[in-house]
Amino acid sequence: MMKKSAILLTLLPLAACIRFGAEPPPSLLTLNAASPVPVGAAADTGTARNITIRVPVAPQEVSVTRVPVRATDTSIAYVKDAQWVEPPARLFARLLSDTVTARTGYVVLSNRQANVDPGAQLTGELRQFGLDAATSQAVVTYDASLLRKGADTFDKRRFEARVPVTAIDATNAAAGLNQAANQVATEVADWIGR
Repeated sequence: MMKKSAILLTLLPLAACIRFGAEPPPSLLTLNAASPVPVGAAADTGTARNITIRVPVAPQEVSVTRVPVRATDTSIAYVKDAQWVEPPARLFARLLSDTVTARTGYVVLSNRQANVDPGAQLTGELRQFGLDAATSQAVVTYDASLLRKGADTFDKRRFEARVPVTAIDATNAAAGLNQAANQVATEVADWIGR
């Protein structure tokens, strides 16, 4: 019994050194719409146009909650202590929904609501959502595909925004990517609304 207690006591300091998983960053990053939907705003699909905005597909470098940095054309690193609250494609889809609602008057439907009448449909690929080390810019590239209500062909268009950042760190990444994502969302909303 004494030997077992002695062994356990010697292993106790080692237990403080063992970690399961990475230590979380001090805070998590998110996106905020520059054109938010006003509180209390009401809409009716009987009197307004409706659209379904799907979460865009994304390559693996963007599908994670870390912020990618293109160090060269063929290598990617991640910003230290920068982590999204959820995958960027979902954050971007929500930002698109808010921006489209605020700028166009469209009623944006959820996937479940779209089963009744999807209206127009916006799909796409979030090609880039990170930092470019060579140019010190936050880069958001979105390839959009729009199927307008009643149409049988898609309109396709690439949107891109580049915002200068002063440093490759979590704070600058969050601010730069939020600004670039809002710029792209505004351009997409204006394209949908025409």
